[in-house]
Amino acid sequence: MLDVFSVTFPFFALVLAGFLATTQKMMPADAIPGLNIFVLYFALPCMLFRFGTHAQLDQLLNPAVFLTYFVGACLMVTLAICLSLHFGLGWNNASFGALVAAFPNTGFMGVPLLLALFGLSAAGTAIVTITIDMVFTTSLCIALSRLEGAGVHGIRVALQRALKGVVMNPMPWAIGVGVFFCAFDLKLFAPIDKTVQLLGDAASPTALFTVGAVLARSWLNSRDQSAPPFKHHVSLDYWTVSILKLLVHPLLIYCLGQCAIRIGLGLEAGSLKIMVLIAALPSASNVVMLSQRYGADNERIAKIILFTTAVAFLSFSTLVKVYE
Repeated sequence: MLDVFSVTFPFFALVLAGFLATTQKMMPADAIPGLNIFVLYFALPCMLFRFGTHAQLDQLLNPAVFLTYFVGACLMVTLAICLSLHFGLGWNNASFGALVAAFPNTGFMGVPLLLALFGLSAAGTAIVTITIDMVFTTSLCIALSRLEGAGVHGIRVALQRALKGVVMNPMPWAIGVGVFFCAFDLKLFAPIDKTVQLLGDAASPTALFTVGAVLARSWLNSRDQSAPPFKHHVSLDYWTVSILKLLVHPLLIYCLGQCAIRIGLGLEAGSLKIMVLIAALPSASNVVMLSQRYGADNERIAKIILFTTAVAFLSFSTLVKVYE
């Protein structure tokens, strides 16, 4: 187990460092947008481009990988929304609860972590899951959030905004360009390649530090708006969504993958392992910004992301060890 912790600990320690730096006022919250811009538009696209150039095309084109993760995302969204509606939440909060339950933090945390654990063999499967979560899961949940008194017009506008967000997001484009270079065995001009390498190397530590800072900002904002910030008593819905993310999601992907293997869909055990570990990641930190933009309960989403990130240090590391 110590060998797994030796790999996973630095990643979660960087998240904690960003959280503490922000809560202790060592770094102003006004600096977070700058960090986000550097990570989202410079460092992470370069890392994902390099990731894509080493992807195995047979994994990218394997329909079993796509189908398994896609069905898992659909079921997770359905389950989370049904439970949230049962607890009396409206469509807006239920939909963003579903998004935070079904969308793992693959871009900022999962890619560098999987790269450290399994090397470039994880590239193809990770790319498929990122594409599904950014294009389908996010768009679906945003559209469903508009069902609350918005009518068909509101849903259409929400879908347009979600698709525009996908188009403007540099990560899918970076992956696509990397896969294009891989397919045609293209190489960057040496000085440009070195620049891309330097930016890509900066992605992991900066992205993880930024995740901690974003979580800290959300926590500080919720503390300013309501006291005390974290009550000893938390809602059943809060715990339910967290359990869905860390336990039900990976278990669901594992069961779906085993069914795909048994009926002969061509899903490899290695690809299934990567998908299960991705599903076991904490919730994506960008959901808190989306929930704020669309008027959902931002404090609830921030607490779920913070809780799943903290608990995932043990749960994810344990799953890696069990899955060896």
